[in-house]
Amino acid sequence: MSIRTPLLRRLLPACVLALALSLPAAADETEAAAPVAQADDTASQFATPLTDDPALEQRVMALAQQLRCLVCQNESIAESHAPLALDLRRQVRELLGAGKSEAEVVDFLVARYGDFVLFRPPVQRNTLLLWFAPFLLGVLALGALLYALRRRAAAAPEAPLSAEERAHAARLLAAEPDAPNPPPRP
Repeated sequence: MSIRTPLLRRLLPACVLALALSLPAAADETEAAAPVAQADDTASQFATPLTDDPALEQRVMALAQQLRCLVCQNESIAESHAPLALDLRRQVRELLGAGKSEAEVVDFLVARYGDFVLFRPPVQRNTLLLWFAPFLLGVLALGALLYALRRRAAAAPEAPLSAEERAHAARLLAAEPDAPNPPPRP
């Protein structure tokens, strides 16, 4: 008993300190769980249709697949859960519900946010580099490869062996594997 008592006396303050430090962390975890629960509630709003008309909702989602989320940039507004994407979908829904065509809705959004809102921007003077840069880079890479291959082929071929070098190679090949190699002649 005397051995355990000093050990417990040393460990008790450390355990109390660890417990005290873990209590605020546990409170933070419960506070952090609240926004997650709110986010789950918000995510469930995305899954439910916001109109009673399934045809309108289908048109909204089809058009939303073609529009880029301005926050996420690699997702469409149909896939994104960003508040701006939710607002854009709501705006698309309102415009389509008001009798606007898909082209009119797209024109409205392009006028407001620019061509960046479209996943497939039109071929215009200001988007030529966007459309043709991959092709140009491929041509440049192919040209660089051909240039390197031609340069390598045009390099001077090795000179043929002289009679003295051939004789030395023949001696090396004829020599026994365990025998030391004779030094080369100058």
